[in-house]
Amino acid sequence: MDSSSKKTARFSPIYRYEFEVRPGDIDHNGHVGNLRYLEWMLEAAQRHSEAVGCDFDSCREYGGTWVAKSHHIEYRRPAFEGEVLEMETWLERVERVIALRRYRIVRVGDEVLLAEGETEWVWSDPAGGRPRRIPAEVAEKFEGPGE
Repeated sequence: MDSSSKKTARFSPIYRYEFEVRPGDIDHNGHVGNLRYLEWMLEAAQRHSEAVGCDFDSCREYGGTWVAKSHHIEYRRPAFEGEVLEMETWLERVERVIALRRYRIVRVGDEVLLAEGETEWVWSDPAGGRPRRIPAEVAEKFEGPGE
């Protein structure tokens, strides 16, 4: 997952926002805990989806819901209380039933990459949980020119 060595095409533009590391984000080691990074990634996916008009309720109207198949996080540097971070997320690719979402977390003060991650999201039937084809209308909400 070394994004520095190769620039890849994106399915969607990058969605960005900044946030501050809070006291509750810190673990017993004195820096942001591993689970908090996953929570931030899930929050970023939700924010991005809402921003393009694909929130939970509208997904249900299209007959599906997103379910995480797998998460991968690579921690590069620690983050500490009070630091301002920038979250970046985008869809790398959308296939029949799976969308690959990527994430990058950067410390704003010095632009150091703290973590990278990805989640495979499966479009699923909300009642039975079986995978379904991603509706074109849903995929189109995320499309756009890459940066």
